[in-house]
Amino acid sequence: MKFSDGFWLHRPGWDVLTGREIQSMERDGDSLIVYVSTKHLPHRGAELDSTQLTVTLTAWSEGIIRVRIEHFRGGLDQTPFFRIAKPELSDEGAIQIKDGHATVSAGMLRAQVSDDKGGYQLEFFNGDKRLTSSPHRAEGIAVSPEGTKYLYEQLLVQPNECIYGLGERFGPVVKNGQVVDLWNADGGTASEQAYKNIPFYLTNKGYGIFVNHPEKVSYEVCSEVNTRVQFSVKGEVLEYFVIQGDTPANILDSYTNLTGKAPRVPDWSYGLWLSTSFTTDYSEETVHSFIDKMEELHIPLSVFHFDCYWMRPSRWCDFVWHPEMFHDPTGMVKRLHDRGIKVCVWINPYIGQQSHLFDEGKKEGYLLKRPDGSVRQWDHWQPGMAWVDFTNPEARRWWKDKLRELLRQGVDCFKTDFGERVPTDVQWHDNSDPERMHNYYSFLYNECVFEVLQEERGIEESLVFARSATAGSQVFPVHWGGDSEPTFGSMAETLRGGLSFGLSGFAYWSHDMGGFEGHSSDAVFKRWFPFGMLSSHSRLHGSASYRVPWIYGDDAVECARRFVRLKNRLIPYLKKAEDAAVGHGIPILRHMILEFPHDLGCSHVDTQYMLGPSLLVAPVFSEEGDVDFYLPTDRWINILDGHVVEGKGWHHEVHDFQSLPLMVESGTVLPLSNNAQTTTGTLPEGLTLAIFGSRVSSQEIMIGTGSDETCIQIDRKGSTVTIKKASGIKDWSVSIVAAQYECNEGEEAGKHGIKEIAESRVIYPDKNSEMISITFSDGENELPS
Repeated sequence: MKFSDGFWLHRPGWDVLTGREIQSMERDGDSLIVYVSTKHLPHRGAELDSTQLTVTLTAWSEGIIRVRIEHFRGGLDQTPFFRIAKPELSDEGAIQIKDGHATVSAGMLRAQVSDDKGGYQLEFFNGDKRLTSSPHRAEGIAVSPEGTKYLYEQLLVQPNECIYGLGERFGPVVKNGQVVDLWNADGGTASEQAYKNIPFYLTNKGYGIFVNHPEKVSYEVCSEVNTRVQFSVKGEVLEYFVIQGDTPANILDSYTNLTGKAPRVPDWSYGLWLSTSFTTDYSEETVHSFIDKMEELHIPLSVFHFDCYWMRPSRWCDFVWHPEMFHDPTGMVKRLHDRGIKVCVWINPYIGQQSHLFDEGKKEGYLLKRPDGSVRQWDHWQPGMAWVDFTNPEARRWWKDKLRELLRQGVDCFKTDFGERVPTDVQWHDNSDPERMHNYYSFLYNECVFEVLQEERGIEESLVFARSATAGSQVFPVHWGGDSEPTFGSMAETLRGGLSFGLSGFAYWSHDMGGFEGHSSDAVFKRWFPFGMLSSHSRLHGSASYRVPWIYGDDAVECARRFVRLKNRLIPYLKKAEDAAVGHGIPILRHMILEFPHDLGCSHVDTQYMLGPSLLVAPVFSEEGDVDFYLPTDRWINILDGHVVEGKGWHHEVHDFQSLPLMVESGTVLPLSNNAQTTTGTLPEGLTLAIFGSRVSSQEIMIGTGSDETCIQIDRKGSTVTIKKASGIKDWSVSIVAAQYECNEGEEAGKHGIKEIAESRVIYPDKNSEMISITFSDGENELPS
């Protein structure tokens, strides 16, 4: 929201007051309180009849300072609130007040308040390095012609500083120059609206900003003042956290310490999900025919998803299987389990008027009401539908018990669709503010579903497949990108959404391969499929048409077979990427800046990504196969065919439908499962260490998680590399791609049998040996400096 008319004027009819000078400062426990006048105070009495801002700075935790700006402080606290943790400071936050200056320190982060440089200003430092600042007259109050009050803050942006995050947004990943309003909406992937609005951004200059408001937050990202990020909220209070971090990854770690870390997800969730699609005809016979065909074509399948019409029309949700389509749902679920397939069913947080649950919910007070006490309804989506009021503990219990019946029937997880279009002309059970509840509803909805999954399945087997989110929703994985179109343009915007989402604190993400709307062309399907399988989670799902590979030709079948099997082999690698997600808030699908934070060449790249720490993925967004990609270092190898690309910078290639730039730096070691049929089992009995190039360094390759974790030790001396077997792995080998070598210890067995990666030679340890030793003999075996 803009309050100015150019640099000098305010918008017509608006009253704008800005902080001009400090009247006084005082310490209050671990906080500094600054009283800032919005007018010049040349003499005693000048403060009379004036407006004042109260700015409170609190050393919140290591590297985090909270800023709270208030006009009138007498208002009542309005719920809901984000659930914010307050970790202990290793050293007590230091506050100093001297000669009209004051500082608040939290670890390396320091806030400094002064008014000797032309007026009041607030600056933030990492040690002696200034990160950002709110300069003179940059924070204040704006009152609209209608009398609505807003508080706002402006923070300076440096040259070459890029702003990232603010949720799953499908425009350019670098947000500089954009106007962003955080208000959850069912707007698809082709608009400025977003399903998942997160009031957090980070920059490539060592800090992030979390605005602690669940209601609508409006951002002007270098779009009102070219050198500033402005954020504003309606009301009397604006609160935000400044988060210091040396790299974007460090900032994400600290931010998710505040708002929550994602948990682990079940191994089976990494495999291929196949859906009925939305409005297509389907029954148990259809489902089994799809699974039969997948088995016939040797395309491994992990999860089958039943979309909306597993229930009868206009009753969503009543949680009753459509009796004409599914005659024996309990038996059907068991038959799917017997085939090794998990079961997901679609739900939404609404109840159509035809549902038998509507009258029950109305009678018990479980449905969202208007201020006059009547049930809030509309005809959009479901005729006469109402919203479940998740602020009512009894409504939550009631809803969970309905889901519990399905879980005890054998259902494994839920696709938690919708949750964005939440009205504000309502009365919540707990008297929550409707504006604040609009975005936050997505949190309560998914929390409720996740809780019953944990109660019935345990923490390690719980996940949802959610569309809506707000800050903190990362603790309820997984999320997917919403309604895309079957075009290359939509494929690209989908990737942009995933990159922004990962930079907003979310670890896991998926999207509908081939696009959701309409009918995908063969080319779009075949190009989208590798991108989908090389995401953390992978689903085939459409609207009015099926997304099964054989519809799109033999090439599509071969493409599906190769990339599903490849992902299944990558599970040991992906599970270690999951460690970084759970422990540090780092997404599995990563913007390049998370791995190469100091390379400005990476900062604007939003057509490729890192899958985990080592795999660079550049999807092909054209039928012809042309693709441009950026390499941040000098020597990379495509794991699919072994070809080497030399030179840092941009490269252009042409790929067929079975390929794309899937690159690793020379010297990368990837642990690959020998089982391409399944994703289950964190510690595979059979393992291949694929070594790409000869720049291998001494390192430990960790396999498995928790009590199953084990280590493969790689030691290098000169050109000789020794690999020592890990305990718990029965069958192991080494495969070497794009390097010349001599085998010192171990048995060479010719070309390896992993069809999904580049052709190479395989080395097995000698009988009763736990070690393989090789000496690189090509001219490229020196480690880079």
